[in-house]
Amino acid sequence: MFLGSVIISALSLLVACSPLKTLNAVIPDNDYMVTKDIAYGELPRQKLDVYVPRMPKPNVVATQDKRPVVVFFYGGRWESGNRVDYKFVAEALTSQGFIAIIPDYRIYPEVLFPGFMADPASAAKWAKQHAAEYGGDPQRIFLVGHSAGAHIAVMLSLNNEYLAVQGLKPADFRGTIGMAGAYDFLPLKKERMKIIFGPEQDRWKSQPINFVTGSNSPMLLVVGKQDTLVWPKNTYNLAAKIKAAGGPVEVVEYPDLGHIDLIAKLARPFRGDGELLQAMAEFIRSH
Repeated sequence: MFLGSVIISALSLLVACSPLKTLNAVIPDNDYMVTKDIAYGELPRQKLDVYVPRMPKPNVVATQDKRPVVVFFYGGRWESGNRVDYKFVAEALTSQGFIAIIPDYRIYPEVLFPGFMADPASAAKWAKQHAAEYGGDPQRIFLVGHSAGAHIAVMLSLNNEYLAVQGLKPADFRGTIGMAGAYDFLPLKKERMKIIFGPEQDRWKSQPINFVTGSNSPMLLVVGKQDTLVWPKNTYNLAAKIKAAGGPVEVVEYPDLGHIDLIAKLARPFRGDGELLQAMAEFIRSH
């Protein structure tokens, strides 16, 4: 356990120093095929990559013509991030027999809230329209995100207005996984965040917890109890409100993991026994 903590801590430094490029260099790429730079809109950051498993693996996905699809939204405090840095996430998902779609989306300062919700909704629509072309099942698409990306995925799943612009609704997606997500984070303290989320009187609209009705699709919330960047209360408060409203939600917690540690556990060199990846995969398979 101590060695695992040291490795994860080293990865945390790696993430801060090199945007995951060094990590991705050691991620195998022979088990999947990737189609890069697919435009889902006309703007530079409206592009995505699609990762497809090369070979079926026993006991990974039930025998079906189409595979489950995961649309993964990365974090970065709504102001940074690039899809190419998350090859390790795609490799983890394809190792379980899933198709992984990783989009970029516009971020600050190009857009503010709620503007940054438009591109993820468009990418989700692209997935519905094109998943079958890559062997995916349009009826089994899951929205997944980490940190700010979890905020986006969960917001799409709870607030109808963003998908409605694309002619969709949250129920069109089979489920949602939020990892170390920001769901209930007011009041804001940092000036940059105050700019990103606009006038104080309207900031309540940025909080996924304010849109819980109990009618959401199944949701899995993953939290590291050592997270000091996005407080674990975000996860616990949201889960409690969904449960109180009668909605389907599960919480998986890791007592020894922090914010970066959680996403790092998906990377093959740091996956260990694969507990986190398996929890996510079982959630997807069960729905």
